[in-house]
Amino acid sequence: MMRSVINAMKIHIQLFPLILMIVFLTSGLAQAERIRDLTTIQGVRNNQLIGYGLVVGLDGTGDQTTQTPFTVQSIINMMGQLGMNLPPGTNLQLRNVAAAMVTATLPPFARPGQQIDVTVSSMGNAKSLRGGTLLMTPLKGADNQVYAIAQGNLLVGGAGAAAAGSSVQINHLNAGRISGGATVERAVPAALGQEDHIHLELNSTNFTTVTRIVEAINRIYPGRAFAVDGRLVQVKAPLNTSERVMFISQIESLDITPARDAAKVIVNSRTGSVAMNQSVTLEPSAIAHGNLSIIINSEPVISQPGPFAERGETVVAQRAQVEIRSDEGNLMLLSSGANLGEVVKALTAIGATTQDLLSILQALKAAGSLRAELEVI
Repeated sequence: MMRSVINAMKIHIQLFPLILMIVFLTSGLAQAERIRDLTTIQGVRNNQLIGYGLVVGLDGTGDQTTQTPFTVQSIINMMGQLGMNLPPGTNLQLRNVAAAMVTATLPPFARPGQQIDVTVSSMGNAKSLRGGTLLMTPLKGADNQVYAIAQGNLLVGGAGAAAAGSSVQINHLNAGRISGGATVERAVPAALGQEDHIHLELNSTNFTTVTRIVEAINRIYPGRAFAVDGRLVQVKAPLNTSERVMFISQIESLDITPARDAAKVIVNSRTGSVAMNQSVTLEPSAIAHGNLSIIINSEPVISQPGPFAERGETVVAQRAQVEIRSDEGNLMLLSSGANLGEVVKALTAIGATTQDLLSILQALKAAGSLRAELEVI
């Protein structure tokens, strides 16, 4: 019995380094990403399509035709193409039609007959597109060629009602979507590389990540990959189309650990939002932030003549009261090498709001304490 216990302990001791190695490898793989998620193949891209169409079947929420003459002109042209000619000078008063712009994205390798989603947006003064139907609309590319035809019933994610001058609205009513609402009529040629090479483009420039991609590819296919610059990798691929597709599939499935992005802080001056990545650090610094508010009250002062006075008139004057309030600033010492969590915690500790962060971060950057690129959008 004792011998079996000892043997079992030996097996566990021998397996322990193996378990540690497996845990280490799995933890490394958990941080890895596929090359497919980091790059795109040069020449394989989406194409934007746009068209102008009419949405009909609205419940009295369409364009006011007296204020949108292009809607009336479109209806007259459409009816003329359908064999119905209206008398000259006809004044159309329509409430169930709206002019709209139709947009779609043509994916790479799309073939005729394939269906794609479209977005329909009102361009007139229609109150709502809910319940409408888009009539046949040609969608053109940048070369003014028709690549798809759109038609179908709109799905609007909002709702609204109005009565007696009061209205209630949920979400947006002037834009809708048609799932599979366009049929591709023309394919866009897409070449998988040039001659015997394909080019992988990184989503963001990073020399370290490019180097790791080249090393990962050459580890399986020696001498195939070359780094062109900080964003482009050239890979020698088979000439046969079927073999090239299989080759690209194997390359895209390779896992690498991308380099950490450069430290960056994004500040939206319109909304007051601030976003920082994990690479942001601070040098030793001290921050004191206080609020200064000025309150101005103005009230009218009326001066009237006395009773039974023969002369005099009522005079209205303004009396202003100005008050200045200053909150004491709290001095906060920030240690060196603070990570993102410590930065947020320290700025929150001194009572900084999102609007205060705008000026605080700019001051830290100007003082050389913020080790990050500050971008204001």
